[in-house]
Amino acid sequence: MLNPGTSHPLGATATQTGVNFALAAPHAEKVELCLFDPTGTHEQQRLKLPEFTDGIWHGHLPSARPGLVYAYRVHGPWSPSEGHRFNPSKLLLDPYAREIVGSYDGSDLFHGHAAADPTQRDTRDNASIALKARVVSPSTTRAPGHARIPATDRVICELHVRSHTKLHPAVPAPLRGSYAALAEPAVLDHLQRLGVTTLSLMPVQHRADEERLLAMGLTNHWGYNTIGWFAPEARYWSGRPGTTPAGEFRALADAVHARGMELVIDVVYNHSAESDELGPTLSLRGIDNALYYHLRADDRALYENWAGTGNCLNLGEPRVLQLVMDSLRFWAGEMGVDGFRFDLAPVLGRATATGFDPRAPFFAAIAQDPLLSRTLLIAEPWDIGPGGYRLGEFPPGWLEWNDRFRDTQRGFWLRQDREGRAGLGDFAHRFAASSAQFAHDGRSPAASVNFVTAHDGFTLRDLLSYDTRHNEANGENNRDGHGHNLSRNCGVEGPSDDPAVRAERLRLSRALLAALMLSQGTPMLLAGDEIGHSQHGNNNAYCQDNETTWLHWVGSTDPAGEPARLSAFVARLAALRRAAPVLRSTRWWPADPAPGTAGIRWLRPDGTPMQPPDWEGGTTLAILFGSLEAGTAKETPTSTTPPATPKAAPAWLLLVNAGARAQPFRLPPGAWRCVLASDPAIDPGPEPSVVNATEVEIPPSSLWIATT
Repeated sequence: MLNPGTSHPLGATATQTGVNFALAAPHAEKVELCLFDPTGTHEQQRLKLPEFTDGIWHGHLPSARPGLVYAYRVHGPWSPSEGHRFNPSKLLLDPYAREIVGSYDGSDLFHGHAAADPTQRDTRDNASIALKARVVSPSTTRAPGHARIPATDRVICELHVRSHTKLHPAVPAPLRGSYAALAEPAVLDHLQRLGVTTLSLMPVQHRADEERLLAMGLTNHWGYNTIGWFAPEARYWSGRPGTTPAGEFRALADAVHARGMELVIDVVYNHSAESDELGPTLSLRGIDNALYYHLRADDRALYENWAGTGNCLNLGEPRVLQLVMDSLRFWAGEMGVDGFRFDLAPVLGRATATGFDPRAPFFAAIAQDPLLSRTLLIAEPWDIGPGGYRLGEFPPGWLEWNDRFRDTQRGFWLRQDREGRAGLGDFAHRFAASSAQFAHDGRSPAASVNFVTAHDGFTLRDLLSYDTRHNEANGENNRDGHGHNLSRNCGVEGPSDDPAVRAERLRLSRALLAALMLSQGTPMLLAGDEIGHSQHGNNNAYCQDNETTWLHWVGSTDPAGEPARLSAFVARLAALRRAAPVLRSTRWWPADPAPGTAGIRWLRPDGTPMQPPDWEGGTTLAILFGSLEAGTAKETPTSTTPPATPKAAPAWLLLVNAGARAQPFRLPPGAWRCVLASDPAIDPGPEPSVVNATEVEIPPSSLWIATT
């Protein structure tokens, strides 16, 4: 027998006297709490939630304890044209579930609509196979996660829990692919050696795979199909006795924090796994479809599809916004997460009538929240809706993925003789943190999250091995994935044993990594690039939970092997970035610094300042950081030029040659020491080398950096 209970908090809350259940469903006519055996197979009891307060159904079950398995049946009108899709024949998952029992198998028994006529209900009962929630014990008090890395020092690495550890030889076999595996010392040691400060995990909230993928024997491996926003994905749990998915994730967070590192998770609040009007009824659709989703104004039987996944959550509704905010606070306050990367973030600030608004309720709620406002907030600043590209338009305090940095670097280094090439002006603008997009409202250069590769697209190795995508394994006849990759196969499509091809690919890999790590802004690496991971040309491997996406660590620990050498190069870049504050400034450099002041000088190879015509096209550039005396930047150095006046801070010089031929550069006055070159042939290695010349020759497709 249920007592009235309370309407807050939402979800199932264990107390000393029982469990309180609360579900937001204002358009429902009745809600039944369904209790199951521990396996979630057999429905044992149905109890009507007795109270309805401000749109929330609630009740308290005195006899209930943690471990109880439950789901809901929600009664109401079946009227798709009015946005209502209530169907009590379909068991519904509590959107506040902390632990989920069972998995969605793609069966049509999950459809709320009849196959022969989608305007009608499907009356078949799916209780035995539906997703259910398990009541969990109240969480113990723990310090909430919070961003701890200074913006100037942050180096992000995007990775997938399972792919990163599934083949790792230093991880015990029973743990591979799990949260526990990622917490292993050998795994975190490698990331720290690279200079990574911030782990950005691809989605770890509970997902449901698409019906189409399940029919092909595939899964949504990337995880961008969330159905449980409070439940860690159980597929990344080791299953060790005495542990739970949530407990194992918390242990991972503790291990990351013990290293002084940050933990960020990729979250999907723009849509749910229920897809479009022909998709499954798993949770929100059956609880209160008209409340939770953006429905089309011209036909409320259909969904707005700004995410390209069939539906969009409506954060303009207070209860939906509450769901998202409660979820974020749960991960930050109870699971130890330091920040969030928001998938397709413009959807979160959209309303049907007004489009994207950086002052939308979601952004306002984040800004005033005493916990969430202190977390690291990263936007993927685009969706596929009208006006969906919003790079640079998110509120102050947010970071944003900068795909224009990606495209410019690829166009500059890989496409000089092809369509898609980028000139010196574009390169310099992105190198200096894209001020046109980010230098407003007090935002800093760190707001630009720079990357060359990410989970979506080619890996670095494939970027230099394939001219076209090879996504046949995804079952869509190679139509999926982006066709505009700005890649360069270096003369051979796919793997090659040709020494010249391999040398060119290595040289370009190092140049792209150097450009990423030496640019202003926040650099983001893709895990596996440092060991040469390939997906065999698949640039949309979202459904490949196999050796296509699993990182191959063979050779990564052999100092003489190419993977280990490339990893060591990334580590040197990160160390160089730490040693040179000018490379990671949180202030915008002045466009025309006065003599004797700190700034960036843009110079031609002959040492004279760049002129407006020089920025059109072009492949060579010298970038000088530091404080110079009046006139020195315009002097043409000679062997008799005296050293520059000593300065409080060393000057730094970056020489860039993206051309096909070697280029001589005149050096500005000063005693220069080369600390790194992307071309292995002239790289001094770990120890800087003194430059006893006034001119250096930089090989093609390479960078060179020196300091005084």
